[in-house]
Amino acid sequence: MAAVEFWFEFASTYSYPATMRVEKMAATKAVELIWRPFLLGPVFGSQGLSDSPFNVFEQKGHYMWRDLERICEADGLAFTRNPIFPQNGLKAARLTLIGLAEGWGVDFIKAVYRANFVNGLSISDQAVLDALLEECCQDVARVADLAYAQDNKDRLRGNTERAMALGVFGAPSFTVEGELFWGNDRMESAFDWALR
Repeated sequence: MAAVEFWFEFASTYSYPATMRVEKMAATKAVELIWRPFLLGPVFGSQGLSDSPFNVFEQKGHYMWRDLERICEADGLAFTRNPIFPQNGLKAARLTLIGLAEGWGVDFIKAVYRANFVNGLSISDQAVLDALLEECCQDVARVADLAYAQDNKDRLRGNTERAMALGVFGAPSFTVEGELFWGNDRMESAFDWALR
C-alpha cells in the first residue's frame, strides 16, 4: 500500500481545515501519512505571480473567504479571518521540520494554524512562534538553533523543489507515488488512490 504525502503551507487558507482532519482520514483508511511542509512563494513565482491568486483576483478571494467559513463551520472548526494575508510561513516551516523529526511536529503544525486562523496572530513573529514551541514543551533556543541551521534551510528548499517537480501548484496537495491531488476536497480521493 502506498503512503500519502501531505503538502501544506502555513499561508494557505485551505491547508487549515485539511490539517485538522488529515490524521483522522489516514487512521480511518489505515494509510501511512507523510507531512511535507513547503513554500508557495517559489511555486507562485514560477507561475509569474508575486502574490496569492486570492489577492490578485478579487472575486476569487471573496469566494475563498466565504467558502472557508462554510468549510470550517461544517468541520466544527473555529475560524477568524486574519487581516494579514498571506502570512509568511518560512520560520514556522523550518521549525516544523525539526518537530516532525523529533515527534512533536504535528502538535506544532496545528498550533501554528490555530494562531493564524483562530487567534489572528502573525505567524512570522518570533515571539508568537516561541510561545507555540513552549506550548509543545520545547526548549526554544535549542529548536531555533536546529531550525535555522543551513542543513535545515536546505531541507525546506528541497521539499519545495520536490513539490514543484511533482507538479504541485497550490496547497494543500496530496501525492501518492507521484499522482497529484490538489485541494482540501481531494483528500478522500488521495487516500482512496493509496488503497488501490
